[in-house]
Amino acid sequence: MHILSIGLSHTSAPLNLRERINFGEDQIRASLSRLSCGHLSGNMAEMVILSTCNRIEIYAVSSQEIYSELEIFLSETRGINRDEFTPHLYHHKDVDTARHLFNIAAGLDSLVVGEPQILGQVTRALELARGQNTAGPLLNRLFQSAIHAGKRARTETAISRNPASVSSLAASLSERVVHHIAEAQIVILGAGEMAELAVEALRKRGANRILVVNRTLERARALALRWDAQAATFENLNTALTSADILIASTGAPHTLISHKMVKDAMTQRAARPLVLIDIAVPRDIDPETANIPHLRLYDMDSLNAQLEHSLAERMAEIPQVKSILEEELTKFEDYLKSLEMLPIIADIHQQAETIRQAELDKTFRRLPDLTEAERARIKAMSQALVKKILQTPTHRLRAEAACPHAPEYAIVARTLFGLQNDG
Repeated sequence: MHILSIGLSHTSAPLNLRERINFGEDQIRASLSRLSCGHLSGNMAEMVILSTCNRIEIYAVSSQEIYSELEIFLSETRGINRDEFTPHLYHHKDVDTARHLFNIAAGLDSLVVGEPQILGQVTRALELARGQNTAGPLLNRLFQSAIHAGKRARTETAISRNPASVSSLAASLSERVVHHIAEAQIVILGAGEMAELAVEALRKRGANRILVVNRTLERARALALRWDAQAATFENLNTALTSADILIASTGAPHTLISHKMVKDAMTQRAARPLVLIDIAVPRDIDPETANIPHLRLYDMDSLNAQLEHSLAERMAEIPQVKSILEEELTKFEDYLKSLEMLPIIADIHQQAETIRQAELDKTFRRLPDLTEAERARIKAMSQALVKKILQTPTHRLRAEAACPHAPEYAIVARTLFGLQNDG
């Protein structure tokens, strides 16, 4: 059996194509049900679909190395002609498939190196496949090994510890500048993607008091509702400035929204209580002259980008250590795959022993017709225990030698010693 994978990602395909091929969870369930209901070729035994905003990948266990079947499956389930996506596809097999998935789980293949979300997405892909009974022993082992490798990468290195986006950096900065982020009043100016990422990062750090201020109350409420925050419009901006400990500005406005005068007026009502302004908008939302106001600290994109470059450099420095961890885990998975090659031999040995045991048991019972049912049961149990004990050491040795370079020779010797038919 082969472990095959096909896929496309931000490294190989444009966004508009990835959007068209992307699977929602309901679509994954429906697509996998084709396999569980027998609508696919008998070559396919297992399947997992991994679909994120940056990648769409199909993992399968097949008796033959047939990528075309996976391409047809992708074409039919997403309603897209194969010619449109095949130039962007990459293909992997067996150990290369495992190495690819391990890199993904560790965040090495992400748009932002080390990003934490992908590990949860890999885990969810396996859960969905299990729910449709399409993740068998091989893909279960592969994905669990990848998840374990990804967790090791994050706990044993700093690949995910430094902020790697402007929004996460803003949240990290907020956490550093206040003593207790859970008690701090934080105002988010804007309700777009950057604002949402900032709110998400703040929530993860324990922020409880978040106010979303936006031009339209509807959008502010929509964002606030998703993260259990409060909402207000620009009419409440002056009040928000007065009460805030931290304000993060991230609107798409073409001009500044917070003037020097607005901030100065707000500071007069704060009794020298410090205020931190973090401007992650381009163009800027906050007048840069506010930096000169006493008891106020202003961070803009220039200062944040400098910190971001430092954070990303620190992440990149962790890559060699991460790769070392992945190679360790990959070696374990390779050993597992090699051990599978011995399973047919082990199965044949056990089957042969069982055939002999049953034949000798029947012969014994014919010679001793007066045995009671209890005596027969005890003799049967004893014969089973003897076979199990006799085969225990050879079975263990065969499994152990499966991962060694001389495993093929070992297999031949084993078949010869036990008088088994050669499989090839």
